[in-house]
Amino acid sequence: MMSELPDMRASDAERERITEALREAVAEGRLDMEEFEQRLDAAYKARTRGELEPLVRDLPAPGSVAPAPAVTTGPWRDRIGGTGTSKVAVGVWGGFHRKGGWTVPRKFTAFTMWGGGEIDLREARFEDGEIVIRCFALMGGMSVVVPKDLDVQVSGVGIMGGFGDEATGPGTPGSPRVRITGLAIWGGVSVERKLTKAEKEERERLQRTDREERRLSREDRREQRRLGREERRKSLE
Repeated sequence: MMSELPDMRASDAERERITEALREAVAEGRLDMEEFEQRLDAAYKARTRGELEPLVRDLPAPGSVAPAPAVTTGPWRDRIGGTGTSKVAVGVWGGFHRKGGWTVPRKFTAFTMWGGGEIDLREARFEDGEIVIRCFALMGGMSVVVPKDLDVQVSGVGIMGGFGDEATGPGTPGSPRVRITGLAIWGGVSVERKLTKAEKEERERLQRTDREERRLSREDRREQRRLGREERRKSLE
């Protein structure tokens, strides 16, 4: 442990571990860019372990996550568990897609440069009740689509670009918690809530039913008016 020998000279490997923890923290929204740059500069200038340790003392270990929410019953129960389909997606001068019935791992990292990517969680399974998706867009774009009943927390950073957080919000009981973090530089990451295919079909069915009911109601009213006119005509004869 660094704290046991604070005056011992720090190695390059120890500095790299600290800088990686700082990068993880800014991606998760635990540090803003100004504080990240200050700590990163101090890490590279540090000569001893004692100078490195305070830089990450208030941060969790890289890759750690909060306890997963309890899953009891409901529609989410059968969608949590299993092995992640893939942990990384890259789009460089091209694109990638993760959609359909894939299994999202506990930590998923996506990177685009001069390209694009699509991450669709509407039909997905989840390896655990707590998921972290890290999106890094460098002069590229990325779209994350989530269902309307999923617990989503967005904390990414945009520099000369954008990182949308409109989808942030709670889900239905038993929903996995998905934290979407990362960095967009001269690029963009959008996070949107959209209906699933089944939900769209159900909405269209209800709209058709509503239109049919209105049509029948209009025809019924016309028929009633016709019968009323017919009765008045007969009464005058």
